Amino acid sequence: MKITGIRNLFMRVERQNWHFVEVATDAGITGVGEASLEGRERTVAAAVDELAPLLVGEAPGAIEHHWQRLHRHGFWRGGVVLTSAISGIEQALWDIKGKALGVPVYELLGGPTRQRVRAYTHCGGATPEAAAEHATALVEQGFGALKLGPGRVGADRDARRVIRDFAAKLERVRLAVGPEVALMVDNHGQFAPDDAIALLRAIAPYDLLFYEEPVPPDDVTPLARVARERGGVPLATGERLFTKWGYRDLLERQLVDVVQPDVCHAGGILELRKIAALAETYYVKVAPHNPNGPVATAASVHVAASIPNFLILEVALSQPHRDRVQREGLVIKDGWIELPTRPGLGVELDHEVIAAHPYAPRPYVAAYNADGSVADI
Repeated sequence: MKITGIRNLFMRVERQNWHFVEVATDAGITGVGEASLEGRERTVAAAVDELAPLLVGEAPGAIEHHWQRLHRHGFWRGGVVLTSAISGIEQALWDIKGKALGVPVYELLGGPTRQRVRAYTHCGGATPEAAAEHATALVEQGFGALKLGPGRVGADRDARRVIRDFAAKLERVRLAVGPEVALMVDNHGQFAPDDAIALLRAIAPYDLLFYEEPVPPDDVTPLARVARERGGVPLATGERLFTKWGYRDLLERQLVDVVQPDVCHAGGILELRKIAALAETYYVKVAPHNPNGPVATAASVHVAASIPNFLILEVALSQPHRDRVQREGLVIKDGWIELPTRPGLGVELDHEVIAAHPYAPRPYVAAYNADGSVADI
């Protein structure tokens, strides 16, 4: 069996474009991966196109060998664009291997370590009352875990105002859902350490599963300041770190309790498996970052099924697009994902639905401080 072609497919959904990567073979087996990178989809697609000639004509089964070639033979290594392109291709190669052998991908990763995968989704609301109402509705749908964010700093809200407003919102949500629902807070790396610590102290009373990305991802040293103050609040980060090398310092310094590699960006399925193994040596749990489409979710599920230190998986509901684009897909029920039993990743996409939602640019997302200077988003 030889690879005959690699192509990019885009599908516009509410806040982004899902970017699928298909790898075709002369055996009639086509594998699909996902490389969705918000606002940079066409840039990643160009990288996929540039990498494709290295694989056309090759046997698809040598996944580790191909990963090493794609990562090392271009001389320029790493970065979110290149690793996203490699990630999408790599997932598709696993899909092909599973289909060719007639087994789900997790069976090729050592077999299942669990019978189902715990999931969480996102809770929003402009006011404490609206957030509590949304949280209650999600719990009624079966979700036992929810993630919220404090929102962005803006011209009319400095960091301290953001913190005060969010603490009030989180308190109302906790009262609404009760003590058994797991709550997480994602700060999107928007604060310097002093404000990140202030937010930590404000949210500590609400029994969090984790506090995510308290500071920007550029250097782990500021994170160490937050880690010293974390008390009983678990810290999480990693969605903007790539490959196992990007996690080494973070884990060696034992700065977080949970790592969050993204299967679309960190290097693909096997690279997530390696990151999880590295984390396991420090008794750190894995909660894959996944605000993406159905293929990324499926790939993340196969990793989650195969590792011993999995915690929970992010799922962006993205309805009705998620259901409509899948001829076959995952079953998500009461906040749990059943392990797929079909060969490969277990996802079959509907190309007519994809074609009916063509690529459209993502609106520019901006945030500025009261003085007009640029704020993090």
